[in-house]
Amino acid sequence: MSQKAEKPTLSGTRLKTRKRDEKEKNDPTAFRDSIIAGLSECGGDLEQVSRFLDKEGSKLDYRRYAEVLFDILFAGGILAPGGFIVEGTEFGKPVRSDICVFRWGDGLEQLRNFYTVFYKLIRRYKYLEKAFEDDLKKILMFQKGFQASEREKLATITGIILANGLCTPRILQSLFEDHLVKEGISLDFAAIMFSTWLKEKDINAICAALKKQQIDSRLMEMFPVNKRNQDTFDAFFRERGLGAIADMQTAQIASKAKKEAQRGLADMIKDESSVPDMIEYVTDLIEKQGMSETEVTISIWNTIMAAVEWNKKEDLVAEQALKHLKQYCPLLKASTRSGKSELALMLKVQEFCYENMNFLKSFQKIIMLLYKTEVISEDVILKWFKDSHSAKGKSVFLEQMKKFVEWLQSAEEESDEDEKGDN
Repeated sequence: MSQKAEKPTLSGTRLKTRKRDEKEKNDPTAFRDSIIAGLSECGGDLEQVSRFLDKEGSKLDYRRYAEVLFDILFAGGILAPGGFIVEGTEFGKPVRSDICVFRWGDGLEQLRNFYTVFYKLIRRYKYLEKAFEDDLKKILMFQKGFQASEREKLATITGIILANGLCTPRILQSLFEDHLVKEGISLDFAAIMFSTWLKEKDINAICAALKKQQIDSRLMEMFPVNKRNQDTFDAFFRERGLGAIADMQTAQIASKAKKEAQRGLADMIKDESSVPDMIEYVTDLIEKQGMSETEVTISIWNTIMAAVEWNKKEDLVAEQALKHLKQYCPLLKASTRSGKSELALMLKVQEFCYENMNFLKSFQKIIMLLYKTEVISEDVILKWFKDSHSAKGKSVFLEQMKKFVEWLQSAEEESDEDEKGDN
């Protein structure tokens, strides 16, 4: 009878899994319970809250549970999609803290104080910066599930956060969500947020921050589609005492219109369109599209001067400039319909010649061309010379214009004497 051969077996010491290789169980509720328990012992003292959060950062995994941490500090507990607080599984265990933005006292000053909790926490644990911004963006998206008072506090502290640069206006992308726009939640939030932000910073700082994240051009998207027009935008913000935001939007639209006008003119010059066609185009910009003479005039100047590669030699560039400009003088004349736009053009020429050094000696020749083609009047030239010139290259350009101005003044005096003699 044949015996079955035994299978070989491995013997030796069993290797243990290293602790660092073991996957730690993901347990956000345990983390939540620890944070809520600790906050409850702070007695409503924000200084103690900050000390507790600072201390716990060395024990608890803030990196893994950053979203839970900020959900608690904003809303009091873990937020489920839709803005509802996740319930607990153990009876009698609190799932929500009173030490949070939503349940903190009313008023701007008290929320400023609560802001320091976020500031100290993120200053201590820099790696939380991105998680903080991501969570706030998410919370803004959940606003439909919050009470009106909670949304108001959220908007106020968001204004404080943005004013102090603790996160970027990227979070405001959530306000363009359809469900928030349709309910009017986005607009109400924006009004409170901008009101707070303006109390902390000026409009220039706000505009720069929004522009950096390309949010400045999207503010109109907070209105329902059938109300996305400048009149509605203007009326909404002005009624809430936010004229600075309405003006910012007007400037944004004007800037966009100027860029489009300049692009249109550039295309026409590139395609060698006739000057009469271009005159019709700029007339439409002024009379039908509402652009000012000055805006159109400066756009024309910028476009025609950008259309040429200029000679680097001073003695050659003047001849090149006069030849190029002469064909577009009728176009400039069509937009300079008042002394204001004429002076703006003269100042622009001064600025251009100052910033492009090879044009430094060409200023007087360009102004003479504009005078002879009736683009700029003698009254404007005299006003510029007397008190309305720019400080840029002032001594050089005044010296260039001195003899011509003296000639204009003497011609004016002779004309006055002739009129007296006739009388």
